[in-house]
Amino acid sequence: MKHLVILGGGYGGMRILHRLLPNQLPEDITITLVDRNPYHCLKTEYYALAAGTISDQHIRVSFPEHDRLKYVYGEITSILLDENKVLLKDQEPIHYDDLVIGLGCEDKYHNVPGADQYTYSIQTIDRSRSTYQALNNLGPGSTVAIVGAGLSGVELASELCESRPDLKIKLFDRGDHILAAFSPRLSKYVEEWFDSHSVEVINKANITKIEENILYNHDEPISCDVIVWTAGIQPNKIVRDLDVEKDSQGRVVLTPQHSIPNYENVFVVGDCASLPHAPSAQLAEGQAEQIVTVLKKKWAGEPLPESFPPIKLKGILGSLGKKHGFGILAERPITGRVARLLKSGILWMYKYHNG
Repeated sequence: MKHLVILGGGYGGMRILHRLLPNQLPEDITITLVDRNPYHCLKTEYYALAAGTISDQHIRVSFPEHDRLKYVYGEITSILLDENKVLLKDQEPIHYDDLVIGLGCEDKYHNVPGADQYTYSIQTIDRSRSTYQALNNLGPGSTVAIVGAGLSGVELASELCESRPDLKIKLFDRGDHILAAFSPRLSKYVEEWFDSHSVEVINKANITKIEENILYNHDEPISCDVIVWTAGIQPNKIVRDLDVEKDSQGRVVLTPQHSIPNYENVFVVGDCASLPHAPSAQLAEGQAEQIVTVLKKKWAGEPLPESFPPIKLKGILGSLGKKHGFGILAERPITGRVARLLKSGILWMYKYHNG
């Protein structure tokens, strides 16, 4: 029997499982999925969990079951590429014939002193739970600072201002306008929404230091009751520690077949992979589809595809609370209730299909 090991049950890992199971897995292949949690987590919805507008159960999806699929729940400590082995904390090592690394990302603090110690996060479900407790235990009139006005920061700020309208929310962004990856029209729409909902947007911010309940913008101290960091991501430390070629963002440079050069049995999917698009659930799923094609041909002894067509993204949608949204669909900007309904519908379809 050959052994496929998948590290991480995120969007990429789940797509691989669902494409192989129940009927596309060769009889001589077994799979082990390693994850901290006994369920798939909808990371795109962590902002709502932190804001207190959805329950923990709402963002959990059960892993599939199969007689040749095994789950190991634990903490990965390192990957030994030359030995085809994964080391776990307080558990036996796992040996593999093929490996898929889908360990996701962590907050990147850009060397800001105190940022890792005094800020909250929405990068994992555990940290999102802690953020929820901190935010929803605040008294009326408390001040919340959100550092970073990309998609995560904008969604958290909008959801929180609806969940806790009594709070003073400050959204810090280093650019001239929030949502730098979107069109100026969408940025303006979201900024106007924030203005009408009393969220203070602070542009051209430069966070130089963070202390307990104090954020320094251009070295000027600002008192805050809770500070949430959404100002950048980097690959998981396990991947950062691998002695392989990486791009300027620390993501692993891959072959056209999504494997690590000189390790054709080791694939990287999702946030840790160097790809021409910004990391996203949609991108991880598209990449997973191509990895499954490679695995099936490899197992069948057939020539591997020399290349794949570029992964096409359908668009990106963001929420502004429960009734409004924004995004790009088929390269066209979309705002308002329709955008929010579309995002809700896509989420419902994902859960219905995978749950």
